Amino acid sequence: MSETDRILEEHRRRAREIPAGFYDLDKPANLFLRHGQERALRDALERSGLLPLAGRRLLEVGCGSGNWLEILERFGARREGIAGIDLDPGRAAACAARFPGADVQSGDASVLPWESGRFDLVFQSTVFSSILDPGMRRAVASEMLRVLAPGGAVLWYDFFVDNPANPNVRGVRRREIEALFPGCRVELRRAILAPPLARRIVPASWTAAAVLESLRVFDTHYLGMIRRAG
Repeated sequence: MSETDRILEEHRRRAREIPAGFYDLDKPANLFLRHGQERALRDALERSGLLPLAGRRLLEVGCGSGNWLEILERFGARREGIAGIDLDPGRAAACAARFPGADVQSGDASVLPWESGRFDLVFQSTVFSSILDPGMRRAVASEMLRVLAPGGAVLWYDFFVDNPANPNVRGVRRREIEALFPGCRVELRRAILAPPLARRIVPASWTAAAVLESLRVFDTHYLGMIRRAG
């Protein structure tokens, strides 16, 4: 089985096995996690001088049905400047229907269909942790840099820890990120309370969960910017 086929099969497995509504925002823990994601994302963009996003050309690699694109639009991104790609044709079609006027395509991110230097911001969220093949990880990272415009940035959001309950994902640690993007400045911060902890703690105390998240010790993701040096 190729790596792309393995990833698609994992998507299908999750669709079969994860209960309907598991990630809905009417659940307090999911809302807490979403708030944390949005705050961390906005902070990273602001620190990098990229806000507002109006007028910037952006690509999301692994766009799914478009949940992150919706957030980026709220931060000022304009529909005509948005592009997305997803390996799963069904997800890509759902995203295209949700964002008419955006350039959403289905395909393999290791061979992006856009010209070099096209985008000011290239974003990925938990794509690399879903890729187990080192060669494919390198190819996707190389393509993200290829389509990045001079002065642009890669926005990174992904696990740096493994999930012992799911062998189909693997965390991406700082040293590997630096190796994937040679010649780049990598600025990362820990973010997002470990979801299993959030699901246990938030229903009892949102405040306690917020304190734990602020300590960073129990956070499981890196969120930050990657830019070419010089």
